[in-house]
Amino acid sequence: MAMEAGDIEALIKEAFPDAEVTIEDLRGDGDHYAALVVSSAFAGKSRVQQHQMVYAALQGRMGGELHALALQTKAAD
Repeated sequence: MAMEAGDIEALIKEAFPDAEVTIEDLRGDGDHYAALVVSSAFAGKSRVQQHQMVYAALQGRMGGELHALALQTKAAD
């Protein structure tokens, strides 16, 4: 079952209330998304740690409801 972009954004914002989240459906199929997440929670964290934080916010949906996510993260200025 595919996931809506708004659901992805809601899960991320629940974990990172200050986050700026941009979601793009890459194929129009609800399975392949690109996301840019900017949050102060990423300050001092490596890119791998930042991505792990976002994957944790998705509560196990990666690989199931959400097939592919091209993820970019950045600490807020």
